[in-house]
Amino acid sequence: MTVVESYAVAVALCVVTMICWGSWANTQKLASKAWRFELFYWDYAIGVLLFALALAFTLGSTGTAGRSFLADLAQADGANLRSAFLGGAVFNLSNILLVAAIDIAGMAVAFPIGVGLALVLGVITNYLASPVGNATLLFVGVGCVVAAILLSALAYSRLPAQGQRTMGKGIALSVVAGFLMGFFYRFVAASMSADFINLEAGKLGPYTAIVLFSAGLLASNFVWNSLVMLRPFVGEPVPFGDYFSKGTPQLHLIGILGGAIWNLGMSLSIIAAGAAGFAISYGLGQGATLVAALWGVFVWKEFKGAPAGTGRLLTLMFVAFVVGLSLIVAARLV
Repeated sequence: MTVVESYAVAVALCVVTMICWGSWANTQKLASKAWRFELFYWDYAIGVLLFALALAFTLGSTGTAGRSFLADLAQADGANLRSAFLGGAVFNLSNILLVAAIDIAGMAVAFPIGVGLALVLGVITNYLASPVGNATLLFVGVGCVVAAILLSALAYSRLPAQGQRTMGKGIALSVVAGFLMGFFYRFVAASMSADFINLEAGKLGPYTAIVLFSAGLLASNFVWNSLVMLRPFVGEPVPFGDYFSKGTPQLHLIGILGGAIWNLGMSLSIIAAGAAGFAISYGLGQGATLVAALWGVFVWKEFKGAPAGTGRLLTLMFVAFVVGLSLIVAARLV
């Protein structure tokens, strides 16, 4: 399989992860004009698994390091397979809540709160399990991200009061989503070998872990998303038949593209962890909050009409994110 040994290359991959994780939700925004997010999410989950399989049979089956995908899958312990699969199920629940929050509150609010909280919890849990990097720089960086989250919430509170009750539900969903999302990565990391070049017996290589994670995501969708369709957070229940009767090829492709974009980010984050460590790789990838906020503010105009002074809060939010992410990068260099 193909692995990354350079920290500089690993950081570059994490930057791509950041862009992918912060941008994939634009596909949901595009589809939401004609397509309920619950229906979009089926195609998203399919796209995640299709991308994982394509990667496993290409980069995961070529190169001289580790084991090829099928050989790695055949030797894996059941406990490790279940751990990666469970990571997919936990992430899927958190992501469905996050997508619902985006649908209600917008990207500029849902992402900084939900994914920012996930960054804090994810960095802490992954660092405690595998302490790689300077703890002081790492956690000061995380503190800056927390500050950015609070600034985002403060900026949002200045928006006109219309719809605040519904938006409050969006913020609540973002918090729950962030809490769950902070733990999914640890399940995947625990299933994997710490050394990607000389893989441990019974442990998973990165490409196999990505496939099992993606399978857990799609399988759990039949539980989590089905429940949301029957009892949606906003609006009427969504009939399952609408997926076939109202879905156009274009809408389905948009959802599949969204899943592929997200899993490109997930895959690069996992691959980069071999050189950067799980805590740093996850923390940098979750800089997606900054990317998503940029989309929400400058493209979707989610703060249009906000009172004077809101722009300064948003500027401080962006600065706090940049400083925090820079410190997380520097934590591996000291």
